[in-house]
Amino acid sequence: MTLCATCLFGVESLVADELRYMGFNNVRIETGRVLFDGDERDLVRANLLLRTAERVYILMGEFAARTFDELFEGVKALPWETVIDRNGQFPVKGSTLDSALRSIPDCQSIVKKAAAVRLSSKYGLNRLPETGSVYQIRFFIMKDRASLYLDSSGVSLHKRGYRPASVDAPLRETLAAAMVKVSRFKGREVFLDPFCGSGTIAIEAAFAAVNRAPGLGRGFAAEGWQTVRRELWTEEREAARAAEYRGEYRICASDIDPAAVKLARENAARAGVAELIEFSVADALKTELADKLMPPFKRGVVITNPPYGMRLLDAREAERIYRELGRRWRAREDWSFYILSSSMDFEKNFGKTAKKRRKLYNGMIQCQLYMYF
Repeated sequence: MTLCATCLFGVESLVADELRYMGFNNVRIETGRVLFDGDERDLVRANLLLRTAERVYILMGEFAARTFDELFEGVKALPWETVIDRNGQFPVKGSTLDSALRSIPDCQSIVKKAAAVRLSSKYGLNRLPETGSVYQIRFFIMKDRASLYLDSSGVSLHKRGYRPASVDAPLRETLAAAMVKVSRFKGREVFLDPFCGSGTIAIEAAFAAVNRAPGLGRGFAAEGWQTVRRELWTEEREAARAAEYRGEYRICASDIDPAAVKLARENAARAGVAELIEFSVADALKTELADKLMPPFKRGVVITNPPYGMRLLDAREAERIYRELGRRWRAREDWSFYILSSSMDFEKNFGKTAKKRRKLYNGMIQCQLYMYF
């Protein structure tokens, strides 16, 4: 099969690195997605193990679709019966961009009808029951070219299952994992997030340190598919658990808000890493927090997502935080810093030019990950 891992913009190369490390073949990067070759076991492994991807799809086919007739015939020609069983439900979702076909409801109806015609013919049925498992069909039509997928993940992969509630302006789990991956944190040095909020970055750092598969605590749509053997899920979950590391780690997370710290502890407990993270209520802009950690440990990494001044605070308050953060922390040259911000003046306020920057998107907000190392 041709499999497709979709992702946030700016994260494509990180997803590709994960796939290559996992041994997948023919990995190729496109905007917002990474394609790779695999079989049903690979589909299971990708869902369980990928840290920075949003969903894992089966790419059923791509073709020109300038008219509704072309869309119908293109969909009907695809081998839906190789995945969707005779009782399967196959709802349709999709989107169009810069294409002659603009009506999403009309496209949904045509894709549904064409897939139904194909499946009815292959199974010899006048009416498809659609009483079984859900095989979500997704279409994307961009510049008059249609891509048709089956969604094997169900709920997006960033929903690991450990964060049923969060503080205001939460960071998506996959974005937190991307920040950790960029820093190359593996648990060998001290880790700190001084603006931890609901604890997402620290939890993803703990996952990376112990090599915890992010999908272990949740289910996937393809677990109900008859065309993906159920024993594969059991086997790959057992293999993922067997691949975990054990060791001594110093992962610290703090926030000035006691309610946020309480929630972060609860999320870490749900994630199964509460014993690996030291949570505390502390002000990141006071010297005491830095002095508590840094003198005993000459090396460490700070990965954090301070307020932007867009949703939680006004811009001036955010700038004050950046200035104070730089004054308290930037001189610690043996430590590395990875700070996510939407401010184009972050470096000026922080008082130091980053060695590298990486464009990332936190929801719809364009940000830069400022890297000091």
